[in-house]
Amino acid sequence: MAVAVPQRTQRRRESLGSAKAREAFVGYAFVALPLGFFFLFFIFPMIYAFYISRYDWGVLGPIENLGLQNYRELIDDELFRHALRNILVYTLFVVPGQMALGLLAAVIVNQKIRGRPFFRASFYFPSLASSAAIVAIFIYLLNADGLVNSILGTNTAFFADSDTALPAIMALNTWTTSGTIMLFYLAALQAIPTDVYEAAAIDASGAWRTFWKITFPLLKPGHFFVLVVSIIGCLKVFDQMYIVSGGTGGPNYSTLSVVLYMYRTAISDLRWGYAAAIGVVLFLMIFVFTLVQRLLFGRAEVS
Repeated sequence: MAVAVPQRTQRRRESLGSAKAREAFVGYAFVALPLGFFFLFFIFPMIYAFYISRYDWGVLGPIENLGLQNYRELIDDELFRHALRNILVYTLFVVPGQMALGLLAAVIVNQKIRGRPFFRASFYFPSLASSAAIVAIFIYLLNADGLVNSILGTNTAFFADSDTALPAIMALNTWTTSGTIMLFYLAALQAIPTDVYEAAAIDASGAWRTFWKITFPLLKPGHFFVLVVSIIGCLKVFDQMYIVSGGTGGPNYSTLSVVLYMYRTAISDLRWGYAAAIGVVLFLMIFVFTLVQRLLFGRAEVS
């Protein structure tokens, strides 16, 4: 009898172990296909881009192994520096603008107001609409004989002037992307416990003081997520620049972005190795920006 109990216990352990193994196998089987697609269409192209960036790569494959020559050429490439300057200026203005608008809209629609579902849908609608359609409408509105110039009494073709083309795209994208930012902030606002607001009400704290001392600091994880997503989106801006300039980055390269320059290099010039080098540099920029933000926010949370 003393021998049968350990044997029964051993069989039970083996049965539990096999059940856990089957459960783990089923779980891995479910995620195998999505992971396969992820590695095939995301990880492999990234690794392959690093590989071909070392070559003079044409339509039929590698022509010559250049080593780091493509990256050295990028340093002296005036168009690349111009595109880099454009997206840095674009990011510097668009990210704070869309974060401020998104947070303001989130605070408004988070209140108990009449017609709250309508306002949520209205603020988010520009993010759902096709960017190509929105840009086409704005090209019409901002033409020299468009509605905006008719109201202002001016005769400026905003997208055809190198001084106003990029600012016009900044204003357009700040408005269209603020709805998505609103959703992120709204989720973060609804995760804040209500007891902190009850304590603030007991202390007779005003609305602005409550927002600045309670709501804004407690949104720190939301700030980090929104900041990372916004900066990545701004550094990768392409479609609005392409549509406005017809793929040229004009006028006078004022709407040339890094992704648009990479597209022109790969599709028009067929310099795929050089285009891959541009993509690698852009990836490293995004990685560094994200890492710096993570370190800054992490240090703030520790302190």
